[in-house]
Amino acid sequence: MLWLAFPMVALFSFMMTLALRRYALAHGLMDLPNARSSHTCPTPKGGGVAIVLSFLPGILVLYFAGMLPLDYVMALLGAGSFTALNGFRDDLKLIPVRWRLLGHLLAACWVLYWLGGLAPVIFFGLSIQLDYFGYVIGAFFLVGMLNLYNFMDGIDGIAAVEAMTVGAGGAFLYWLGGEQVYAFGPVLLSFAVLGFLCWNYPPAKIFMGDVGSGFLGITFGVFVLQAAEISSNFFFSWLILLGVFIVDATLTLVRRFLRGEKVYEAHRNHAYQFASRYYGSHLPVAVATGMINVFWLLPVAFLVVGGQLEGIVGLLVGYLPLCLLAVKFRAGESDVIKRAT
Repeated sequence: MLWLAFPMVALFSFMMTLALRRYALAHGLMDLPNARSSHTCPTPKGGGVAIVLSFLPGILVLYFAGMLPLDYVMALLGAGSFTALNGFRDDLKLIPVRWRLLGHLLAACWVLYWLGGLAPVIFFGLSIQLDYFGYVIGAFFLVGMLNLYNFMDGIDGIAAVEAMTVGAGGAFLYWLGGEQVYAFGPVLLSFAVLGFLCWNYPPAKIFMGDVGSGFLGITFGVFVLQAAEISSNFFFSWLILLGVFIVDATLTLVRRFLRGEKVYEAHRNHAYQFASRYYGSHLPVAVATGMINVFWLLPVAFLVVGGQLEGIVGLLVGYLPLCLLAVKFRAGESDVIKRAT
């Protein structure tokens, strides 16, 4: 009976996104095209509020129904709410980078307080006890995930497709792996994103904005750290599922840093952005992202959860083709066209 509530979450998200779009149009809350944009006309933003308001109350319902533990729920509620509010402020009026990062770090600290840092990770049967260093790694990871998702939300539909397919994939793996209680959070997120995606699917009628991308980033970060508490196999499976975003963002960041560019500035140098310009459309790139998640990364993660593949090996197997694909589509290269003289 509980599963029937999830389509209602998607419907609520759909209607909330419609209301937010009308509000944005009426009050001029628009994302204006610029030299670093991948869109060509002013588009309403802030639609990610619909995802937040669909997911967080649902998590509370699941907790009061006795289906989720308190520490997990508190981590999601506190960090998600704070990150969403911080992102919404940034959507209304740009916040200086240092204050944004401070807010991200505070959200990460909240998560680590409730989850207790990063659990021991097993490599080829060897358990790595991180102790207090696990808090440091966990903080860097959470802040990285939050910003990574923001960086990757640059064309219509891609961030929503990623969230929906990765969330559903993670829930599927929990269900098969005998950890059904932890499947409810990711599947709830997938349905919350589905309602928004109906309006964000190329060509987008509304963008999620920082309020949505930051919220999704920190939420997936919580999912990953919580998975490490269950087992290293689930931990690695989440990292594998998130591979498209992790590989593209990391490779782009490293190559821009090596060129001496300011990595926190907006740009159009991600592989997915080059790919959308190459194909002349956002749609094939967003669809390809979902297909890679479902038909490549999910099977690899399945083998890891089932114990047929060592976690770190599965990570390398899953990421290698993504690295080659990112290089093919020039991740991190300069967007400046050099003309022959």
